[in-house]
Amino acid sequence: MAKLDDVELSERIFLKGYPFWKYASRTNDPVSSSMTPLYKPPGECTVALVTTAGLSLPIQPPFDTSIRIGDTSFREIAGDVSPQLLEMNHRSWAFDQTGVLRDRNLAFPLDRLREMQTRGEIGAVAQHHYSFMGSIAGPRKLINETAPEVARRLADEHVDIVLLTPV
Repeated sequence: MAKLDDVELSERIFLKGYPFWKYASRTNDPVSSSMTPLYKPPGECTVALVTTAGLSLPIQPPFDTSIRIGDTSFREIAGDVSPQLLEMNHRSWAFDQTGVLRDRNLAFPLDRLREMQTRGEIGAVAQHHYSFMGSIAGPRKLINETAPEVARRLADEHVDIVLLTPV
C-alpha cells in the first residue's frame, strides 16, 4: 500500500487538508462500524450497486465537474439498463478513466450481477442503483443529506447487499 510520503508534495498538501479525514476519524474503525451483518444467504438477497464513478444516463443531467468542492448529488440508474449506455462525468485528475470508458462494468458491474443472479449466487438484482461523483472535497452535504437519502431508498426497496464501487 502506498504511504503518504510516496505521493508528490502537492498531493500530500491536498490530502492533509482534505476535510473528509475529520469524518472518517469519528471511530477507530469506520469501515466495520458501518457494516450490518447479513442474516440470510446471498442466494436469497437483493443486491444493488453504488458507485463513485460519476456515471449517468444520457437523459440525466451530467455531474457538475465545475463545483469546486464536488457535486454531491446522485443519479438513480434502473436495474435493467445496459451499463455501456452510461456516460462518465468524473472530475478527478488522478483517475484514469480509460478502462471504465471501454467497459462500464469495471466501475458498475451490473452485467456481472445479472450473471450471478442467473447462476443463483444472488437472489435478485435491485430495481435501482446509484451513482455519485467521486473526488468530493467538501463531503458535508454528501454525508448529511444525499448519502442518507440513497440509503433510505435502498432500504425502501428491501436491498440486502450494497456493492460499493469507489473510483
